[in-house]
Amino acid sequence: MQFDLLINAIIAGLMLGAFYAAVTSGISISFGMLDIVNIAHPGFIILGSYIAYIVNVQLGADPIVIAIVALPAFYALGSIIYEIYYRSFEKHGQDSLRGLAFFFGLLFVTEVVLNMVFGVDYRSVNVPYIGGSLTIGWMEFPIRMLVPAVVSILMFGGLQIYLSRTFIGRAVMAVSQDPQALQLMAVDPIRIKRIAFSISLATASMAGAFLIIIQPVIPSSGREYIGRVFAICVLGGLGSLPGTLIAALLIGVIESITSTFYGPSWAPAVSFGLLLLTLAVRPSGLLGR
Repeated sequence: MQFDLLINAIIAGLMLGAFYAAVTSGISISFGMLDIVNIAHPGFIILGSYIAYIVNVQLGADPIVIAIVALPAFYALGSIIYEIYYRSFEKHGQDSLRGLAFFFGLLFVTEVVLNMVFGVDYRSVNVPYIGGSLTIGWMEFPIRMLVPAVVSILMFGGLQIYLSRTFIGRAVMAVSQDPQALQLMAVDPIRIKRIAFSISLATASMAGAFLIIIQPVIPSSGREYIGRVFAICVLGGLGSLPGTLIAALLIGVIESITSTFYGPSWAPAVSFGLLLLTLAVRPSGLLGR
C-alpha cells in the first residue's frame, strides 16, 4: 500500500464526506428531528442541480451563488409541502405509511417532470475551477471537490449555530423531544415543524449545486443517494448534526479508500457493513442520545 496513495485517498474521502454531509443535512433535520421520512429529499436536490444548470447556461453564474439566491424559493416550497403533509396526514395521525407514500409520490413526480423537460441526457455546468487542482507536495485537491467541501462545512456550521444558539433553533431541537412542553411555553409546535422542514428542504438547493459541480446529473441521479443519506443519518445519531457530519466524513473516507485499493463496487458494501456493525454495538448511533 503506497503511503502517498493512501493519503490522497483520505483527502478525497474527506471532501466526498463533506459533500455527503450537505446532502444528508436536510434528512438529519426532517427525519432525525421531526420524524418525517422525506424520501423525496434527493429528488429536490436534483431539482436544485437543474436550476443551477439552467441559470449557469443562461447567465454564466456560479452554481453555488445560484443556490444561495434560490434558498428562499426552496424554503417556501418546503413550507407548502409541509402544510399539505400536515393537513393530509400528520393532523389525522396517518403520518406513517401514508406519509411515506406521499413523499415517494413527490419523488416520482419530480423525476418524471425533470425527465419530460430535460430528457435523460447528462447535464453539467461550466465554471472556471472545474478540472483544476490544488497541489501541495504530493497531496492533490481537485477544485471541483474542494470548493463544495469547504462551502458544505460552512453551511453545516451555520446550521449548527442556528439550531443551538437561536430561540427558533432551540425550539426545533425541543419539538423533536417534547412538543407538549413547547405548547406550555406558548410556542406552536406545528409552526416550528414547518420552519424546520422548510430549512431542511432549503439545504437541497445547496446540495444540488454541489452535486452538479462534482459530476454531471440526470433526473434519476437522486436515487443513488436515498439509502446512503438515511444510513449516514442513522449512523451519526438521529437528531445530531455533529454526528451526521462525523458519519458522513467517515463514510466518505471509507468509500474512497475502498474504491482506491479494492475497486468501487466494494465501497457501498463496506460502508453499510460499518453501519450494521456500529448499530450492533451502539444502536443510538455515534452521537445519538
